[in-house]
Amino acid sequence: MPERLAQAAAELVRLPVDVIATYGTPPTIAAIRATTTIPIVMIGIGDAVGAGLAQSLAHPGGNVTGNTILGAAVVAKRLQLFKEAVPAVSRVALLWNPDNASSVPMFEEVKVAAAALGVTLISVALRSSNEFYSVFTAITRERPDGVMVTGDPVSQLHIGQIIDFLATNRLPAMFFLRENVVAGGLMSYGASLPDLFRRGASYVQRILQGMRPADLPVEQPTKFELVVNVKTAKALGLAIPESFLLRADELIE
Repeated sequence: MPERLAQAAAELVRLPVDVIATYGTPPTIAAIRATTTIPIVMIGIGDAVGAGLAQSLAHPGGNVTGNTILGAAVVAKRLQLFKEAVPAVSRVALLWNPDNASSVPMFEEVKVAAAALGVTLISVALRSSNEFYSVFTAITRERPDGVMVTGDPVSQLHIGQIIDFLATNRLPAMFFLRENVVAGGLMSYGASLPDLFRRGASYVQRILQGMRPADLPVEQPTKFELVVNVKTAKALGLAIPESFLLRADELIE
């Protein structure tokens, strides 16, 4: 996957284009490596500073700006909500990509949160599409009673397979993206992806009008949404507390 991203970025630079828009950390890193002059608008980055994509949120520097999903900052809240919705959860498998620079600080945060909540965290690495068999085997072997699925591009490319696996094995899961819950996942907590893309488009417009990426602060989301798929909960035999459902921003039935 990194090789394909590098090829795509190089092709855009050769065209050339006026602005490159990227979604997620790996594509952004590929774009930065391909050009230091063409403006880059990054969308939905987990940790822009931690991943080395921006010098700071207020002053990103270089040719890159955009927005983040606060990946590391909200992962503890996700685990807390997961535990509230499914109190029996005590062993949680985290499906993540260690090669994604934004995922590294996120992993450190979720380890701390798990310890505070008395949850055993099981790390399950998914770096490429050809690792799905070994990943599913590892989850089956470790016998978690819950799973957390990040928004990493590798996972998202195969989210249908992941959701099917979870359903077959009757495993509740907390996702980072609402779109995964619409597709059949149990619940999600995070920033609105469509809103991040709309905000990203405004960055592109301003850059095309002459503004420099270095002069545009990296935005952080201000609104987070809790989404629960009630139909999936019923299929899993879960009785999610009514008080929890009342706090949800959206229920999918």
